[in-house]
Amino acid sequence: MLYQWLTIIHIIAIISWMAGLLYLPRLFIYHIQAPESTQEIFCKMELRLLKIIMNPAMLVALTTGLIMAIQAGYFQQGWFHAKLTLILLMIITHMMMGRYRRQLETGTCKKSIKFFKIFNEIPTILMIFIVILVVIQPF
Repeated sequence: MLYQWLTIIHIIAIISWMAGLLYLPRLFIYHIQAPESTQEIFCKMELRLLKIIMNPAMLVALTTGLIMAIQAGYFQQGWFHAKLTLILLMIITHMMMGRYRRQLETGTCKKSIKFFKIFNEIPTILMIFIVILVVIQPF
């Protein structure tokens, strides 16, 4: 029964984390396009999304995922090591978003709208491969 509750919490946390990972780069685009008089609003929105939703969701997803992986013995399976690599890339993407948020807040961000449109696709691509690995467990 505990494993089922961990799975429920894990899925909810993943959905919340992914929503933030997909929305924050879009906020960056709006931030760059916004008049200077409204950029402070975007700074607040970006910070709240990151600190109140994304960071806690990531921590809950990682914690519940680790507990479930230990309980299920996934660390001995090759597909799980590939999944861990992709999760590490997702965490790095998350951290890069935090850095870009700070740069936008201080006015030092040199990234373009086009960059953020492309960067916005990284979490989606990682998510697709993670889901494939979890469902198919190919090796």
